[in-house]
Amino acid sequence: YGHSNQLRQARAMGDYLIVGVHTDEEIAKHKGPPVFTQEERYKMVQAIKWVDEIAPGAPYVTTLETLDKYNCDFCVHGDDITLTIDGKDTYEEVKTAGRYRECKRTQGVSTTDLVGRMLLMTKAHHSNIDEDLDYRKHTDNFGKGPKGHSPWTGVSQFLQTSQKIIQFASGKEPQPGDTIIYVAGAFDLFHTGHVDFLEKVHQLAEKPYIIAGLHFDQEVNRYKGKNYPIMNIHERTLSVLACRYASEVVIGAPYAVTADLLDHFRVTLVCHGMTEVVPDKDGSDPYEEPKRRGIFQLVDSGSNLTTDLIVQRIIKNRLEFEARNQKKEAKELAVLEAMKRLEEEKH
Repeated sequence: YGHSNQLRQARAMGDYLIVGVHTDEEIAKHKGPPVFTQEERYKMVQAIKWVDEIAPGAPYVTTLETLDKYNCDFCVHGDDITLTIDGKDTYEEVKTAGRYRECKRTQGVSTTDLVGRMLLMTKAHHSNIDEDLDYRKHTDNFGKGPKGHSPWTGVSQFLQTSQKIIQFASGKEPQPGDTIIYVAGAFDLFHTGHVDFLEKVHQLAEKPYIIAGLHFDQEVNRYKGKNYPIMNIHERTLSVLACRYASEVVIGAPYAVTADLLDHFRVTLVCHGMTEVVPDKDGSDPYEEPKRRGIFQLVDSGSNLTTDLIVQRIIKNRLEFEARNQKKEAKELAVLEAMKRLEEEKH
């Protein structure tokens, strides 16, 4: 959702947004192993509602040649610093030519931070119990270099505001003739599996209006266990809202799809993926009511990607990811020190 927010801001600066997505090889060379494959990343970026087109296999260093190739007036990047493997600013050429704009980085999130949460798969994340001091100890150390806290890679807490939700929400109400479809789940670490599912649901009607019910963190933890969800309810809300197939989100939806909920939203169809449906606290089927009404449908997304699988990828590459974070940390410190020196020289 940090990436989505950057793309939202970029789209607001112009009329047509083309997003360059790097190959796995290019990322591995400059940053370390990517979490998702390039095909997964192409699909994810294309599914974000502010994106008009993607440029697959975009070079890591943005040149004027690339901008001209896609007929772009300028390029946009966040206000954090990106450097090549040999420490050069990747946007130097377009900055010099005056074809560069900057947008604000989303406070409280980074890929590095989410990787950190996945590497700390302990249950203490969702409880008030002080027993797991190991978790807290790691949280304090993760993303900090020898010189204290990094402004970019530190584990941080995302703070939700109504303004952010308004910026992400479509604000469109269902129109006469729309098929109102309800789906529910955790939608944790929003990924291509979710995109494939929502796209398939979207194809079920001529004029679909998809409402996604997101369960509260405690509820997700009840049926997923371990340290799930990785992302809190606010982060998951923005991730789903950024997807072009979702029209509305119910924040903290009840686990059981009740008659009240179906009547309130005038739901015509309720869909669920091929994943296991865990019974409610009282042992009942959460989809009992839509099934009774004959409006329940199972949808096969055709994707086998799950949040669990993503976490397994991270853990498998744990050492590489930790090395990547240390490298990023050292780079940031070097840049900050250089900036500090420049400031001192000015004075």
